[in-house]
Amino acid sequence: MNELMSQAIELMVAGMGFVFAFLIILVFATLLMSKLVLRFGPAEPEPAAPTRKSRAKPSAPLSVDPDTAEAIKKAIAQYRSRHKK
Repeated sequence: MNELMSQAIELMVAGMGFVFAFLIILVFATLLMSKLVLRFGPAEPEPAAPTRKSRAKPSAPLSVDPDTAEAIKKAIAQYRSRHKK
């Protein structure tokens, strides 16, 4: 039993060591690729000056014709009758 536990611990340490080594290599490879892209990649374009957009709401009609208002009222009443809590 003692020999089996020592083999299990050795295997666990070896596996964790390989994973740790792989992650370290991955970090350095990512850093290297990032530096290469920054050096040899295309230059970033100059940011355009921000343009001001109108924040005015689109104009809506001041009044709704009576038929449309009645249809909206009926639709709201039907919805509320079907979705009572």
